[in-house]
Amino acid sequence: MICGDIAAFAAALPPMRALVGLDFGDKTVGVAVSDRLRGVATPLETIRRTKFTADAERVLGIAAGREACGLVIGLPLNMDGSEGPRAQSTRAFARNLSRLTDLPIGFWDERLSTVAAERALLEADTSRARRKEVIDAVAAGYILQGALDRLAHLGGSGGRS
Repeated sequence: MICGDIAAFAAALPPMRALVGLDFGDKTVGVAVSDRLRGVATPLETIRRTKFTADAERVLGIAAGREACGLVIGLPLNMDGSEGPRAQSTRAFARNLSRLTDLPIGFWDERLSTVAAERALLEADTSRARRKEVIDAVAAGYILQGALDRLAHLGGSGGRS
């Protein structure tokens, strides 16, 4: 089920279950997970994209392994808020994924998430090679954390106040 907005997504979530955040890109999918209280997002891994079926199996396998109750996918809007080809591709991925799972899927504006992730990795003095390995997972963490913070304000935090 794809939720129209973050409030509908919050309403679809059971309490005390983790969420999975995704930074969907052309070549990779960054993955982050939350704790059960939905307070903290942690970068987990970067999936090298191959075919949709394999990518979806990996994402849903992570969600099942973490007993997640929903997926937050970063929506790459243009700076003016409009949707371009990357946003359309992300929505298509979400539609296809929704056919394989009953987990609610919500979108989160991911503008500047990769910039923020890059800045954090530079401040941590991370090597260029290591940044390249983890940037998408860290960006997924920024996306998921933004959604978690908003959910907490909506009362959809599953036990967090």
